Amino acid sequence: MLHEFELGVWKAIFTHLMRIAHAAGGNVVKNLNWRYRRVPTFGRGTIRRFHTNASTMKRLAAQDFEDLLQCAIPVFEDLLLDPDNNNIILDLLFDLATWQAYAKLRLHTKDTLNFFDSATIVLSKSVRKFQRTTCAIYITTELPHEHAARGRRLAALAAKQGALAKSKGGSRPKVKKLNINTYKFHALGDYPNTIRLRGITDNYTTQPVSFDFY
Repeated sequence: MLHEFELGVWKAIFTHLMRIAHAAGGNVVKNLNWRYRRVPTFGRGTIRRFHTNASTMKRLAAQDFEDLLQCAIPVFEDLLLDPDNNNIILDLLFDLATWQAYAKLRLHTKDTLNFFDSATIVLSKSVRKFQRTTCAIYITTELPHEHAARGRRLAALAAKQGALAKSKGGSRPKVKKLNINTYKFHALGDYPNTIRLRGITDNYTTQPVSFDFY
């Protein structure tokens, strides 16, 4: 659950949402960071204070990505100029939060598992709609930190291989698209039946161990 959803599916979608925010231009990224900073804390570690610039995603653990999702809907509301794309993103965020809530329930019944089946189907449709419509409109490229990391890798490779490696690199950010053809996306469909067979996800998730470690 920890690595497949928070650090897998949701991190991939949030990263692409940041690429869309950069591609939209204007004050979209600035407004997003401001809105996340305005979110108050809640409980003892339930919702912690967000980083100054949430869009950079620096030093974020799984719980931080979970907090980003739980507070995402008011942050992303009317963030883009196009109302249709705004609604698609809000629907996607709602479906992601709903799926995660069902996946982390500590008590399941036949009814909740049936609802979980339905939520999984709705989420898959929502992700595909987001990829087919909103993602197709914007020309998204590497985020600044992704571009900088690739530059460092190329520089290290050039230092090892000499001038030959220098010519292979590029100074412009690469075009990046949302890739849903991964194991982590497809594994979401197995969660309801896995809970039926093995019990709730708290029995086998690595998240409590990760919290104790950090």
